[in-house]
Amino acid sequence: MKREAFKMYLKPGFEAEYEKRHGAIWPELKQLLKETGVSDYSIFWDKETNILYGYQKVEGGSSSQDLGDNPIVQKWWAYMADIMETNSYNSPISIPLIEIFHMD
Repeated sequence: MKREAFKMYLKPGFEAEYEKRHGAIWPELKQLLKETGVSDYSIFWDKETNILYGYQKVEGGSSSQDLGDNPIVQKWWAYMADIMETNSYNSPISIPLIEIFHMD
């Protein structure tokens, strides 16, 4: 199992809406992530910079960051595009973070 981390950018003033939407994450999206091997998925918010930090454990070769061709993911991206910084095709601008320390 590997660990992955990445950062994304929340538009100012949408903190509560972001949390609300993720509090009601679609069951089909959650199932898709689990079927892909994603577990222990958390997103942290730095309120000083409005940067979101995602962390997940991944079993197998794919992570949430590899599901861009899936219609459920594309629909979620469209749903979230108004409150996040996105690429032209609605995917969130997501930058991988490199792990430099881990302690079990």
